[in-house]
Amino acid sequence: MTVSDDRRSSHGSLWRTIRAVAWAMLGVRNSDESRKDQESLRPLQVVGIALLALFLLVLLLMGLVHWVV
Repeated sequence: MTVSDDRRSSHGSLWRTIRAVAWAMLGVRNSDESRKDQESLRPLQVVGIALLALFLLVLLLMGLVHWVV
């Protein structure tokens, strides 16, 4: 395995984690995809992305409220 192959697999894993967290936050997950994600994704990475997504959502909502009021 070369360095570029290793980078591609980790980048794909990060993108897969972001997608999994986004779909989970919306409450829409396919059971087959969920099983694949449970096997391939690292729990610490999922928690980190979920916390970041939650923080961005709160900032977005605060900005929206500030803009409206």
